[in-house]
Amino acid sequence: MEEKEMALGDFPVLHYLGDIIDILLVWYVIYKLIMVIRGTKAVQLLKGITVIIVVRILSQYLGLNTLQWLMDQALTWGFLAIIIIFQPELRRALEQLGRGRIFSRSTNHEDDEQLKMIEAIVKATEYMAKRRIGALLSIERKTGMGDYIETGIALNASISSELLINIFIPNTPLHDGAVIIQKNQVAAAACYLPLSESPFISKELGTRHRAAVGISEVTDSITLVVSEETGSISIAKNGELHRDLSLEQLNDMLESEFSHTKTASSSRWQWRGKKNG
Repeated sequence: MEEKEMALGDFPVLHYLGDIIDILLVWYVIYKLIMVIRGTKAVQLLKGITVIIVVRILSQYLGLNTLQWLMDQALTWGFLAIIIIFQPELRRALEQLGRGRIFSRSTNHEDDEQLKMIEAIVKATEYMAKRRIGALLSIERKTGMGDYIETGIALNASISSELLINIFIPNTPLHDGAVIIQKNQVAAAACYLPLSESPFISKELGTRHRAAVGISEVTDSITLVVSEETGSISIAKNGELHRDLSLEQLNDMLESEFSHTKTASSSRWQWRGKKNG
């Protein structure tokens, strides 16, 4: 034992390196646990525990013995209550740990949010295309769209097909303009997008299609258009307008662009719709 301690003392750099690795691993585990519970009711629980700990520390320094005793009891018995109340969250975390997915690059929560967004967009598009309800929807990617969001009416609402359909129903306050989706949420509606000056856009296309191409020329967004006249579905990306897409093509395209768990068909996506003109 003494020989081992002397050996470690001979290499202080290794000792400090071990401490650094230890700290980094602990912080990484804490970060992954936060990612697992993000978006669940357990987040509110963590806020409550933080408040109790802060009150406990303050009561100790201020000599508030009764309050300190109450906080001690809350912390002592609180962990038992946590196990009972948050059994589903704990079970999910243990299941992910068993599958080795808790340390993966993307969490189940992120994948679920992306798939929920795609499903809502496709479902709303199907409804509007059949009834020839005009729609213009732009999805933010890496290039920020804050300037365009500010031109509309802020919503910051959870995305759903029902919400998207209601926004674009004719003669409603929000139907005129574009909906912008940011971080899997409906950030704003009735937004103004720049119109494209490209001479290659067909004359039969209206303002929505020109706005879709225009925003795709200045950002890396994916913009969806539903024609009010024909009900056809179009997508603008990288300054190009791809027209007459089927719902299956739309779904595959969105999965290839936004889903972490891409299917084989979506990863080999090839545009088959008509381009500009």
